[in-house]
Amino acid sequence: MPRRPQNYDDYGTAVQQIILSTSDADFLDQLIPVLKDAGATSRTSYLTQSLTQYAEDREGDIERIGLTKHEEFLASVNQLQNVREGTVALTAEILKLNQSIQSSTEKLAEQKQALVNTRAVRENISDASDALKESLKILHAINHALDLIRKKQYYGALKSLEDTQNEFLIPILQNKYANQHKLADIIQKSIPASQKSISEAVMTDLNTWLFRIRETSQFLGEVAFWHTEMRRTKQRERVERDEFLGHFKLNSAIELVFDESEEFDVLDNEELQVDFTPLFEALHIHNALGQNERFRSDYAATRRRQKELLIPSSVSLTSDDESSLSSLLEGMAGFAIIEKATMTRVPQLRSTIDVEELWDSMCSSAITLTAKALSEVNNAETLLKIKGMFALFIQTMETWGYSVSRLDEFLVNLFDKYAELLKRRFSEDFQEIVSTDDYMPMAINSLEEYEKVINVSWFSPEKEISELTFPCVLPFSQMYPLCCIDIRNFLNQFYFFSDDHFQHPTKIDETLRKSLDALLTEKVCQSLVERLSSQYLGQIVQILINLEHFETACTELEQLLIRARSTSSAGGPLKLKATEQFRENKKTAEKRIFELVNSKIDDLVETAEYEWMTSATPEEPSNYMQTLTRYLSNIMNSTLLGLPREIKELIYFDALSHAANKILALPLSPDVKKINHNGVAALALDVKHLTDFVDGLENGFMLRSNLDELEQTILLLQSDNTDEFFDVSTRNKKYGRVDAMNGPILLEKYVV
Repeated sequence: MPRRPQNYDDYGTAVQQIILSTSDADFLDQLIPVLKDAGATSRTSYLTQSLTQYAEDREGDIERIGLTKHEEFLASVNQLQNVREGTVALTAEILKLNQSIQSSTEKLAEQKQALVNTRAVRENISDASDALKESLKILHAINHALDLIRKKQYYGALKSLEDTQNEFLIPILQNKYANQHKLADIIQKSIPASQKSISEAVMTDLNTWLFRIRETSQFLGEVAFWHTEMRRTKQRERVERDEFLGHFKLNSAIELVFDESEEFDVLDNEELQVDFTPLFEALHIHNALGQNERFRSDYAATRRRQKELLIPSSVSLTSDDESSLSSLLEGMAGFAIIEKATMTRVPQLRSTIDVEELWDSMCSSAITLTAKALSEVNNAETLLKIKGMFALFIQTMETWGYSVSRLDEFLVNLFDKYAELLKRRFSEDFQEIVSTDDYMPMAINSLEEYEKVINVSWFSPEKEISELTFPCVLPFSQMYPLCCIDIRNFLNQFYFFSDDHFQHPTKIDETLRKSLDALLTEKVCQSLVERLSSQYLGQIVQILINLEHFETACTELEQLLIRARSTSSAGGPLKLKATEQFRENKKTAEKRIFELVNSKIDDLVETAEYEWMTSATPEEPSNYMQTLTRYLSNIMNSTLLGLPREIKELIYFDALSHAANKILALPLSPDVKKINHNGVAALALDVKHLTDFVDGLENGFMLRSNLDELEQTILLLQSDNTDEFFDVSTRNKKYGRVDAMNGPILLEKYVV
């Protein structure tokens, strides 16, 4: 029974074509596509099965034919046997060929897979190479930025980082599938750290610059002071050539116009160069980083700390350590100049308020420290040097536009201290001069000595120098020219304070007037008045002469002070209280002279020994009268010689009047009961001696009037008709100077 045909793929057509092939080449041509299309061993088995099926079908046909046609069948069998053998052989060959094809196909597939793999590797390598190149660009840019940081080219480094971000990092990060995304992300995250390192590096350089600036501040201030001193010198030279320019101080518009041709940059010169590049760079970097406010705040805090470091805890103003104040002022000047220069160059960094705040703080500290240390200063010259330091500081800082009003006010305090020290020192000098004077007319031994005294004293000699012979004597004592020297020194030293810079000239004028008044009244005039208690007439006379010359000196001083006071001071006359004090105390001295002269006259008159009832007439004047006239002559020609003529006449006038009264009082004394004509004759002889003495004096005619009462009283007592005294008309004519009460008393005592 024939087998049931199996369902295979339709290879029947292919088998028919293979079987019908006329030659081996044609057979293979038909077989190869079938095997090639089969592609796999499983499909080849289907072809084999189709061939087997075809063979079985043919065997079935053969068997059927063999049953009908045996011979033909046998022939066919043989033929089929041959075909089968050929088929088997062909099958074996096909299998072999299939195996060969399969082996070639696998090798080809391997080669193709290898080729595909190679192409993928090449693409990966190419992609990796491209990514590496891009990464290298990024790394190169980053390394370039870091290299710029090492070279301190901070802005270039910052710009390089920014360009790297914009050119590489941001585009890569925006493309999430880019090969460099991870690297770009890492580098992008490192950018802030790099920017911070740049900021820190810039601040490190800036802090180094600030430290150097702080170290340079004092030298900068010293250079600024030197330049101001040079300007002072030039201004003084201009004033010497044209006195009109003396009305214009340093830093005035006129002075600045004269000085504008001389270009000198305190911040850039042969001695010093201040480079602001680190500051500009730091500001530029922080501006690029958007940290302006933070930078301003940090910079301001740093400058405040530097200002605090600049101010010491104390300063010494003694002569042994003057440098502490000068160093402080130089450091302050340098600091303030840097601040002003910074504000000018970088307005957005330092505001006017910031700079003025630091300036006011420094000025307050300097004033406080100096005021605290002033208690150590007991020397006016030291205080003058301190004022000079402040004046130089003020004039320098005025040039830079700083307000110096507080410093000007402090100079007033310095001046008060200076005036106090001067007054104290000159008080001691005047006291020493007055207490050690010999109160004798000053002897001059040479022309040179005479000229020195005349030059320093306010004295107008009566004789020309050519008429003088040496040695000679000046009317005043040695204290007068010595006091004149001290007065001139006192004036000069007072006005020294106004040199260079002092905005309160009226203060100087008024303080000088008061101080000079106090010195002259308290230390000179009062001291002289205290010495009027002396019993030595010559000393009193010399004091009076000195008072006279001091009065003249005060008058001259008033005019001198008017000429010396500043143009801004109030005009009008200037009066020294001392002038009136000397004038009034001249009268006190005159009274004291009167007292001493009259006291001497009293003593002499008290020695009179009249015998009012004597029986004999004396032939010569009494001893006391002769002594009295000699005394008056001697003091006039020696002790009172130096007095002005009018004072001498006044003293003589008073002395003669006093002597006349004392002499007249002798017979009027209650102890005298009776007087005879011999007693009257003795008195008349003494009076005649006195009148003769007076007549021999210069201006004796005027002085004689003081003796009129005494003479008329004697005439009355010697008159033959004493009743005439009681007749008013006759008395007025002959005895008009005789006291109406004394006349009757003497007439009662007179015994005929």
